[in-house]
Amino acid sequence: MTRHTRTGYRDSGNGRFISEKQANRRNPNNWQKERVPLPGRGDTGRGEKK
Repeated sequence: MTRHTRTGYRDSGNGRFISEKQANRRNPNNWQKERVPLPGRGDTGRGEKK
């Protein structure tokens, strides 16, 4: 079975993605680890459908 998401790290201050290396050097209160759908996988099923 193939994976449909990847792990991403997001900066808490500006909301931009950062690398895993940068996240590990920072204070854990300043970033979040989240699952991000791969390109072409569309809606994640969260929120309202139009």
